[in-house]
Amino acid sequence: MHPSEVLFQGKHPLLLPACDHYCGSEKLMRKSIALQQELGPLFDITLDCEDGASAGNEEAHARLIGALLNEPDNQFGRIGARVHDVDSPFFEQDVAIICAAAAKQLAYLVVPKVNSAQEVERAIAVINLHAERAGRAALPVHVLIETHGALHDAYAIAALPQIECLSFGIMDFISDHYGAIPGNAMRSPGQFTHPLVVRAKLEIAAACHAHGKVPSHNVTTEIKDPAVAASDATRASAELGYTRMWSIHPGQIKPIIKAFAPRASEVNEAAAILHEAARVDWGPIAHGGRLHDRASYRYYWTVLQRAKLAGLALPDSAAALLSAPDET
Repeated sequence: MHPSEVLFQGKHPLLLPACDHYCGSEKLMRKSIALQQELGPLFDITLDCEDGASAGNEEAHARLIGALLNEPDNQFGRIGARVHDVDSPFFEQDVAIICAAAAKQLAYLVVPKVNSAQEVERAIAVINLHAERAGRAALPVHVLIETHGALHDAYAIAALPQIECLSFGIMDFISDHYGAIPGNAMRSPGQFTHPLVVRAKLEIAAACHAHGKVPSHNVTTEIKDPAVAASDATRASAELGYTRMWSIHPGQIKPIIKAFAPRASEVNEAAAILHEAARVDWGPIAHGGRLHDRASYRYYWTVLQRAKLAGLALPDSAAALLSAPDET
């Protein structure tokens, strides 16, 4: 039996690359895809229909995204697309065009500005209709939580089987308060101190973790100083339980990946503990004067998985565990 089956008994938490890089213009989309080729699948790319298409150019933009997904440069299968919101006349057009062109190449579709779990279910039905016509079943869906209704239904949305990720849209969320939350809460340090914003972030993270899904932290609007994105990512991870974050500038990608990656000392500790645990068939052990059992093994297994996603070098013992054949 594979170690992950022993530890999680079929209830594996979903893990995704720590950085989700958004881009909209053809120039920036191609540049991002080239960077992914250079770095490897350490980050996802979301090609953007909602904010990327100029007025009147929506259909052509969706066709461009479909074409880019089909190019040989999409070699890792980690490129998705954000479509228009469900109430937009361009929502189903985006879905139909992109799925017809590249349903099998898509990593996911992102649906913005939903107002309820029922609206998400309606969006998924449309996505499934077009994806299945193109030969793709159960296309993963990511949802932007940026309205009062979506936040209220975050647990129900995260529970939907096709949902992989809930992402916080901080600017629209704050704008929906019509001045009750000050503008400085859209950026640091206010975004980590204003109670209504922190509450929203915590509810999204809790909903995701309750259902084994991935919470994605909001964008850092400061694009000239990558250290700001790194600091935001560090706080989102350490204080709020996020495991993923938006990027809107290539300079933010590496700092975000690094901030979410486990430290080398933790990776080495995880490898040592799991190596000992495997030797006793996952029974309890003592390591460094502390007792460990399957509860802590699950934590350390996830540490190794996150390290692997971040492209970190793993100790030989850890690499052997992660690559052990699955006999289930």
